[in-house]
This record gives sequence, structure tokens and C-alpha cells, in this order.
Amino acid sequence: MTMVQPPRRFGSTEHLASEAVAAFVDGELRMAAYMRAAQHLSMCPECAAEVEAQQQARHALRSAADHVPRMPSSLLGMLNSIPSHLCDPSPHPHEDDRLGARRWSILRRR
Repeated sequence: MTMVQPPRRFGSTEHLASEAVAAFVDGELRMAAYMRAAQHLSMCPECAAEVEAQQQARHALRSAADHVPRMPSSLLGMLNSIPSHLCDPSPHPHEDDRLGARRWSILRRR
């Protein structure tokens, strides 16, 4: 039988984890967690400062997207014309290296 744990409360000496700060700023916390974090932030200047810093960083990153230099279409065309077999990272491109192919497909998705 599973025992139900009572909701976790922050102790006076505990602080929000960096993941919780980021989730709070991004609006990704569920309502109960958001309310607990908001209550903690109202009493903890250290965590409130971390949230403020995270909000400033988020704003800076979003506004930086407006200032991204444009890639010339000629460069994009040259990059698209590179044969895909030249991008194969395996040392022996003609061997059946399934692990290498999988590794390359993972790297390309990033």
C-alpha cells in the first residue's frame, strides 16, 4: 500500500533550487508549486534576487533574437550544396556502423 506524503513545505533555511527558479520564471510550475514558491519568494530576498536575475537573463535572450545577423542567401545555398556523405563522422563511411549512424543522427538534431 502506498502512503500519501503531506505537501512539502520549505523550511526557513531552504532555498529554491535553480530548476525551480527557472520553472517559476518560465511559468512552468503547477499552481500549488507556484503558490509555494511565490510565498517563499515573498520571505526570501536571496531567492527573489535569483528570480529577478533569471527574469533579466530571459528578457536579454529574447531581445537578443531581434539582433541576430542575417545569413546571406549565397552562404545558405553553398551550405545546402555540400554532399551529405562529406558530413559523415565515421572513419570508414562504407562500413555498416549502426552505432555511428545513430550517434550522428543524435548530433544532427541538436
